[in-house]
Amino acid sequence: MNIVMANSLAAGKCARVLATAMIVLCASFATAQGGPPYYTNDPGTPGHLNWEINVGYMPFYFLGQSISHTPDVDINFGVGSRIQLTYENAWLRVKPPAANAKFGLGQSNPGVKWRFYDAGEDHLSVSVFPQFFLNNPNDAVHRGITPASQTFELPIEFSDKVGPVDVDFELGYDFVHKGPNGWISGLVVGREFTHKLEFDVEAYNQGTFHPTQNQPTIDFGGRYKIHSPIILLFMAGRSLKPSSSSQTYFLGYFGLQFLLPPRSYPRDLPEQPEDR
Repeated sequence: MNIVMANSLAAGKCARVLATAMIVLCASFATAQGGPPYYTNDPGTPGHLNWEINVGYMPFYFLGQSISHTPDVDINFGVGSRIQLTYENAWLRVKPPAANAKFGLGQSNPGVKWRFYDAGEDHLSVSVFPQFFLNNPNDAVHRGITPASQTFELPIEFSDKVGPVDVDFELGYDFVHKGPNGWISGLVVGREFTHKLEFDVEAYNQGTFHPTQNQPTIDFGGRYKIHSPIILLFMAGRSLKPSSSSQTYFLGYFGLQFLLPPRSYPRDLPEQPEDR
């Protein structure tokens, strides 16, 4: 899926939708976190020798065709308190127009995140997250499952509190081999309704230069802590442009997050009232 900074009309729609969502979410203390089920990443890392494993179903539906990750597997490992090693891949189902569905392994996505600035909880954090999108030695390109182009992506992530609102923002550039270069931009704002349930709104864009192509999208999702260390992930959205063969009328993420080892993470019990 290719998604970029919207044209002026789409950007205006995105701003109005996002502003409305922010007013609703700011009704009480907010906490937003990037990463699955969202496309926008945040500066957070799992912690030294801890694992964060995300397994999800990701559908992208266009007019006359679809692409689904069945499943998408995202594995993250902490090295020290500020570094994360990442590997992501997916088993793809590609349904082209007027043809049978094709199945195959997607591009490998290794990366390293480094949170090089951290002013502490509720203050500014900044990270860089270089990643590669590489084709595997299989016939996925020839079968039309993955693109022939391969990408080095260099994004930077910001997280900070603005009044009662926590905001995650990501901006990056794509260096593409055998294809046009591009860039990504994402914003996540959210809040916790209970100690277990979180809802968020995301505006995300990604696309290419020369030719200029874009798919501005808006989505809503959340996380539900089933039982430490298992978290339910869910998200649904669509393109802000009219549906077409290149603009989604539905996209989503439905899966689970596993935090390992369990003893390394809090049990997320409700906060107890302070003694008076």
